[in-house]
Amino acid sequence: MELPTILCGPIVRRVEPAQAFIWIALSKPYDIKAELFKIKQGNESQCFDYMSIACETKTKTVQAGRNLYISLINISPQAGSFPTNKLLGYNLLFENSVETLDLGSFDLLSPTHPHSIVYENLAYPTFYMNEGNTSNILYGSCRKLHGVGTDVLVQADKTIASTFNNADRPSSLFLMGDQIYADDVADPLFKIITRFGKELVGQEEDLGSIEPRLKEGSFKQGIKQINGRQYITEHFCKFTSRKAANHLLSFSDYAAMYILSWSPSLWELAHKEGMLETFQAAVDKNEVYFAFKDCQSKEHKTECHQLEERYQKQMRELAKVEEALYSVRRVLANTPTYMMFDDHDITDDWNLTQDWKTSVWNAPLGRHVISNGLVSYWLFQGWGNEPDTFTHFGQTMQTYFDSFHPGSLPHSNWVHSLWNYDSWHYTAPTAPKAVFLDTRTQRGYVNKPKPVKVGKRIDEERYSPNLIDQEGWNGVSIKLTASGWNEGEPLILVSPAPLYGIGLIENFLHDYMLPLRTYGLPVQSDFDLEAWKYNGKGFSNFLHQVSAWNPSDCIILSGDVHSASSVTSDITFRDGRTLTIHQFTSSPIKNMSYTGFWGAIMKFIIGLNAKQRTDQTIYRYCNHQFDLFREEQESSVLSDYVWKESIRYKRINDTSIIETNNNIELFIYGGTGPLSRVIT
Repeated sequence: MELPTILCGPIVRRVEPAQAFIWIALSKPYDIKAELFKIKQGNESQCFDYMSIACETKTKTVQAGRNLYISLINISPQAGSFPTNKLLGYNLLFENSVETLDLGSFDLLSPTHPHSIVYENLAYPTFYMNEGNTSNILYGSCRKLHGVGTDVLVQADKTIASTFNNADRPSSLFLMGDQIYADDVADPLFKIITRFGKELVGQEEDLGSIEPRLKEGSFKQGIKQINGRQYITEHFCKFTSRKAANHLLSFSDYAAMYILSWSPSLWELAHKEGMLETFQAAVDKNEVYFAFKDCQSKEHKTECHQLEERYQKQMRELAKVEEALYSVRRVLANTPTYMMFDDHDITDDWNLTQDWKTSVWNAPLGRHVISNGLVSYWLFQGWGNEPDTFTHFGQTMQTYFDSFHPGSLPHSNWVHSLWNYDSWHYTAPTAPKAVFLDTRTQRGYVNKPKPVKVGKRIDEERYSPNLIDQEGWNGVSIKLTASGWNEGEPLILVSPAPLYGIGLIENFLHDYMLPLRTYGLPVQSDFDLEAWKYNGKGFSNFLHQVSAWNPSDCIILSGDVHSASSVTSDITFRDGRTLTIHQFTSSPIKNMSYTGFWGAIMKFIIGLNAKQRTDQTIYRYCNHQFDLFREEQESSVLSDYVWKESIRYKRINDTSIIETNNNIELFIYGGTGPLSRVIT
């Protein structure tokens, strides 16, 4: 099998006047250089002039496998800074001892070719580098390849195509969590992932040396079969995902999943190699795990029928995403992109509670798989967010990749570096500046839960996680100050979990589901109860921290909840300080959730909530025990509050305050204040 030279990319990552970064993954080693151009429209509307910008290129490459070279290209001006508020184009040059290639050598610069990553008749992929406080930012989250519905990154591509040469063009793309679903992997993709993973890395991780039970017959075979990993992840990793039948385990699994998620290259090769097979073909090759082994039994036939239905449904959804990948690649190649993980990028419920974190750390296989997820996140997402912070970190990663030997000293150093790293958060040089919050590894926990009280009070704080503890906030403040941001300037906070959710849903889960925990039921993991408000102290700390920064406008962009909404809250603190927060939530990009029986129930709840909340103001306050109370009238708010707020849900279309279809949003910040437009 001959892998394509360009596996994934190019992807425009962090850009600022002093430097710009381009990410790319190749199957062969090349010396990579970049060219940058200032583009000006000529006298005729379809003609463009290209002025070369004198720049220097420094490329760092991590060889993560025998056929996997991941590079981050740093482009900096030889003098001064890059022009801002101008259309900039770029090309990449690939050199080795026998050839020199560029992006055009792979048909990526031909406007009429299906592989093209340019817009209209431009000669190169392009991006804008904004200056000032005017911005158009695409943002969204939750993109599962076999998720229900169309991939709305196709609509993002159309938005860029219609505005590629004017000031309305999106200047950045924020991907705010669940860029991949490591736990919930489609059956038809499983063998493709494992086969490509082996080709990319060149060797299999010896997971049996980490978890000896994987050397036993049933597990040794099951781990390689479709539908064969649920028991392994639950009992050997101590994960809690209920959809982990094909969970990514090895680094090669994660790497192949990322490439398949962002590029059509491996899909084209998969078709050429005949790897997209039918369910029956997989059964005939003994590639499917069955819990009931007797082929003549009623249980086996039922299981087989259910798995076949699931397989065929996933194949239909994968066909949609495969068609969309040409648009996805073009969006990423033309838009400075900033990313932050949420749980599914690693595994469902990642660091949900202290017990979860401890159990997984104490399970050698779980500890190793989390490390694979984190190093993959760093290589494919995190490295490009804030490249200068990863110098020593990258050396530790490369040392392990050179050996891939579990149990060795490099492996131990690698695991501890990943688990202990505390600077995944970062600031993006957008306009306004954006702070991406890490709500997964900076959590605070309380060890001894107290039974929940049913009623109006929201008192989860005694055991629900504080999504960012005080030490975490201190780290965010340090990076924000170092970024050059000043008090009194507008500020964007990117939080994968919304600060303000859809109240009726959260209240339903809080009042009727969480009390079941007192009877020993695992409702926290079953219902993903991780909203900021489930920890009153953590919610209060968020408000106090933002107030201390004192931005002129505070905008929160968030995702996670598989719906789009817009909320404004006016907060008053006991000492008279005030704060206004504008929150815009967009999710999912491709994973429409409100389907089927439970989906119908949740949609009914959402509809009821929308009617109740439209054009209404909700009042809430916090007492000195960090209990949160909601009231229908402002006069009902007690005078002895720590802070109080009035919350207003805004219409996002003519009829509703919520969108449950797949969506991505365009955040617009300019003279009229913050606005957001839903794209479906």
